[in-house]
Amino acid sequence: MEMWLIPFRYDYMVTAMWTSALIGGVCGLLSGFITLKGWSLMGDALSHAVVPGVALAYLAGLPFAVGAFTSGLLAAGAMAFVKMKTPVREDAVIGIVFTAFFALGLLLISLFPSRIDLKSIIFGNILGIAPADVIQVVIVSALCLVTLAFKWRDLMLFCFDANQARALGLNVGYLHLLLLLLLSATAVAALQAVGAMLVVAVLVTPGATAYLLTDRFGPLLLIGSALGTVTSFAGAYASYYLDGATGGCIVTLQTLVFLIVLTVAPKHGLLAGRRSRRQRIAESAV
Repeated sequence: MEMWLIPFRYDYMVTAMWTSALIGGVCGLLSGFITLKGWSLMGDALSHAVVPGVALAYLAGLPFAVGAFTSGLLAAGAMAFVKMKTPVREDAVIGIVFTAFFALGLLLISLFPSRIDLKSIIFGNILGIAPADVIQVVIVSALCLVTLAFKWRDLMLFCFDANQARALGLNVGYLHLLLLLLLSATAVAALQAVGAMLVVAVLVTPGATAYLLTDRFGPLLLIGSALGTVTSFAGAYASYYLDGATGGCIVTLQTLVFLIVLTVAPKHGLLAGRRSRRQRIAESAV
């Protein structure tokens, strides 16, 4: 029993575990909206688009969150502008903008390799997170949670059917921008835990898992947030014993949970689908 409590003896591990849990909970909560809206590719785009902002922040000696959030907003704004002004499909716009931003980030990293911490950007650095960065993560997470607490119903309607939301008098443009802001802010927070390459996983997997377990949006949000919190804490905890990348441990655990739920979910799981097919075949044979 004593062996399993060792990680709690180290302050850096305790900080990494509760910070990861906080980030995972917020990502899991937002994941429900992303799943409903079909914005998985948007999450991937923003997670890569923050790379040049992080690189510039390192070069300027600024907090990385400032550069990442600014870069994410610029990318989101560029996507929205191109989508409104041209007939190009949204998926193509996302692909063009996020690859352009990611390429710019890689260019900056290649030009200044000794001044930019590439490993922290790509893989995250939750075990070595500085106190100032912890405060930034807490502030970003708190703002996202408060915003979702007050606007979740409007965002739910917007994600489900934007035309209906517009017909009911909601400002669809404002809700679109708000969701982009929340997605950008959450991607910045998650960057510390799992790095740019895996942000999309923590923004999508909990919601996708919860989607298999319930058809109601309220429980979907709660389940997604709970899954994000528990798997992020457990992944950070397990990384101590595995001596592996914390982000990799978190995302691998979330994927394993998704695969288990995909198999055994009572309504949408593979086993349930097989039972349903057998039942239909038996009824048709009678």
